[in-house]
Amino acid sequence: MKILHVARRYGPVGGMERYVWEVTRELAALGHQVEVVCERCYAEPPPGIEVHELGEIAARPRWIALLRFGNRVARWLHDNPRPGSVIHSHERLDCHHTTTFHGPPFSTVRDKPWWKKLSLRIAMQLWLERRELRVARAIVPNSAIISKMLAHYYPEYTHKLTAPVEPGVASGPLRAFRAVDPQGGVIGFIGKEWQRKGLPLIAAIVAELRRTRPNLELWVIGPAPEEVQHLFAEWQGGYRLLGWRSDNEHLKDFDVLLHPARAEPYGMAIAEAMAAQVPVVVSDVCGAAASVGAESGAVLPLSAPLSDWAAAVETQLRRADAPPRFDRGWRAVAVEYETIYKNLNGEKR
Repeated sequence: MKILHVARRYGPVGGMERYVWEVTRELAALGHQVEVVCERCYAEPPPGIEVHELGEIAARPRWIALLRFGNRVARWLHDNPRPGSVIHSHERLDCHHTTTFHGPPFSTVRDKPWWKKLSLRIAMQLWLERRELRVARAIVPNSAIISKMLAHYYPEYTHKLTAPVEPGVASGPLRAFRAVDPQGGVIGFIGKEWQRKGLPLIAAIVAELRRTRPNLELWVIGPAPEEVQHLFAEWQGGYRLLGWRSDNEHLKDFDVLLHPARAEPYGMAIAEAMAAQVPVVVSDVCGAAASVGAESGAVLPLSAPLSDWAAAVETQLRRADAPPRFDRGWRAVAVEYETIYKNLNGEKR
């Protein structure tokens, strides 16, 4: 099968970018003829993948950057036609067969007061998004939450929605099971966008738990320490601000991952923790929450009182056994896309 992926940045340099990078690698490993069109490739192209760089575009204003990139891709395809190829977009194009949504649709802006929607930027973003969906033959959400949002804001395109294709998780370090000290333990948080991902609530939950677990610690991975130091102004120890880590070695030291995000299209930190057999306690607005069974941890509504969050974490700290290992390799993701592409080719015939 001939497959052409389109992404502005190609390489393992972000969440969406990692998704594209891993899927294209696995598709090539499965024997498909894979090409990528991008602004820039940030790593040595994987074996068997031909990469076409179109040159970087100023990132702001974002809607102009998206429009310019889409126009460049359309011109490239005009000059370099790919008959028989499935064109898979991860951007705002108008020349693709399938598109993957890695985050909430921009159309959530419709829920804001009217005076916050009167701008050329918003009008163009909405136009680009609707054009992308109108052209696509298959729309792939990366989680059940994103699927519901797309169906809500674009009911006329619901028939194009495929089953969600969630990200894969690379194998990494495993947390060896251990009974947690009744006086202590380590709660982990991972995320640069610490406000959206619920770090203020986590600080309150851990502070509550430290009333009965005085040696309990909170380890914060992601934000620069000076960004979040104020959250711990009244603490006397009991926390570590570790900044960003590019590896997952810290997972083996966590006793629970706490992720009460206000909005989270998927939540790779959750999947990675479960793959390392770390118990998790997460909010119900995380896409990965659909994979959190009772044996893996707990899922709570954001409206749950602080006492419920503390109780859920306490339950995981008292576990008598390890949670099952979450296993979803990138090969499985690529195979799911194979099915989508085959259905598209069937439609073409």
